[in-house]
Amino acid sequence: MQRKVIHTDSAPQAIGTYSQAVQCGSTVYLSGQIPLVPETMEMVDGNIEAQIRRVFDNLSAVAEAAGGSLADIAKLNIFLTDLGHFPLVNQVMADYFQEPYPARAAVGVAALPKDAAVEMDAVLVLNG
Repeated sequence: MQRKVIHTDSAPQAIGTYSQAVQCGSTVYLSGQIPLVPETMEMVDGNIEAQIRRVFDNLSAVAEAAGGSLADIAKLNIFLTDLGHFPLVNQVMADYFQEPYPARAAVGVAALPKDAAVEMDAVLVLNG
């Protein structure tokens, strides 16, 4: 199966040896997004809610570049340096997703790139 690299300037550029997303057939694997502002490649200013929203915005931009949207995400993985922020993730997620919600995992981690408090990656399935 041929792999297609997905790229957009509307999401942060890769800060390592990876692609923003890779499409295999109708499945798109979105790389982890941290709360970087695409234009500056700096962390978003603000509290944890601002970080969570920036991550969802970044994932949305990559999903759109692949021809989909957040509604096409089948699996979402959330990495938090403080699992106490998980209720806020649920609250913010309700602004970005509608039922049926994607399958999801939330994992507490010791640290994330650039001292981010949150990172998310996803698997998206395109229709048609």
